[in-house]
Amino acid sequence: MSNPGIIKNPPAPRVEPAIIARLHGIAVSLLSDQLHRSCGSVGLQPYHAPAPMAGTAVTVRTRGGDNLAILRAYDFCRPGDVMVVDAGGDVTNALVGGIMTFAAAKQGLAGMVLDGAIRDVAEIRQRTFPVYARGVNHRGPYKDGPGEINVPVTIGGMVVNPGDIIVGDQDGLLAFSPHLAATIIEKALAQAEKEEATMQAIRDGRWDRSFVDALEARCAN
Repeated sequence: MSNPGIIKNPPAPRVEPAIIARLHGIAVSLLSDQLHRSCGSVGLQPYHAPAPMAGTAVTVRTRGGDNLAILRAYDFCRPGDVMVVDAGGDVTNALVGGIMTFAAAKQGLAGMVLDGAIRDVAEIRQRTFPVYARGVNHRGPYKDGPGEINVPVTIGGMVVNPGDIIVGDQDGLLAFSPHLAATIIEKALAQAEKEEATMQAIRDGRWDRSFVDALEARCAN
């Protein structure tokens, strides 16, 4: 069978910058709690100096260890987008390294998420440009294809659609549809206030843990 090359689809509409700006100030854990604690990726790690990430997903599906589709996907990314790459979790060859992540930062991307391997980690760790990956391998990438751009992908067990909001911090990654953003943000901010009230109660020595009795009773058969 001949190599079909790169299947290209136009990017989805960008999420409003005001929504993205609000998300930068909210911990991913708080956002995750509003989605029943069942969403988010598993197994990807941040490799950059600590910095929050939020943006519109431009998705890429590629063969493990091959970055031809990633190279082409730069043409589909706008400032503020996050390039999200599904390489099936393969870590036998790095997909990107210091040069390609630096190019993404200079282009104005909000981050890169790769369910695959990266290299030049010492260099990447010195920057605040967000880079998440499955692992590390010094072996360089192939550039043969095939691949797809702006199709649904799976990243660490999390489905990401083109145009989804994707957020990340040192705790991990979360993606959700833009139409859920307003509700998730408001609920997350309300939870943040409740958690700060709990922290203040702990500082004051008045933390009420009576709720534990009800939780324990619920476990009884």
